[in-house]
Amino acid sequence: MTTFETKIIRKAAIAEQSLNDRHAFLDRYHEYFPRVYNYVRYRCGDQSITDDIISIVFEKALTKFHQYSPKRGSFGAWLFAIARNEVNAYLRSLLGRNRIVPMEQVQDWPTGKLSPEEALIDGELRNELIAALEGLNERERDLLGLKFSARFTNRQIASMTGLTENNVGIILYRALQKLRRQLIPLEAQK
Repeated sequence: MTTFETKIIRKAAIAEQSLNDRHAFLDRYHEYFPRVYNYVRYRCGDQSITDDIISIVFEKALTKFHQYSPKRGSFGAWLFAIARNEVNAYLRSLLGRNRIVPMEQVQDWPTGKLSPEEALIDGELRNELIAALEGLNERERDLLGLKFSARFTNRQIASMTGLTENNVGIILYRALQKLRRQLIPLEAQK
């Protein structure tokens, strides 16, 4: 076999692997998109910003897909690390401009078909939840987002954040207790 033939065979193998990678990535995209989207939306609030960040996350994941190694962790952890980094970069850019992260934008999320009374109650409950969430620090909100928006286990969150699984559980427990203390008195007044 000549050197030329070897190069052609190698290029064909690389092209086939690239095509296989794209099919594998597409499968992973469909599997993880809803969870990543929910997480980013939870952290950012605004739909257009979420869409921008999601496109950046999946573009980076696609261009670096060949670098992903299952030996270093799960695909989900790798993808959410990219998402967390992009969200944190966005939040830093807001803070750099001395702006506050617009948590009240969560009010614009679609709620489905509600009667006017149900919509009013839903809006009041949402306002109370947003006010309670603002009482949490950034790390607590991040872990709550990973737990409830992205539906990760404490072990998966620990591997993504560098915390211990026990520490993740304690932080989540304390954050939920803070939310309860802020929300239950409001319910008792009604």
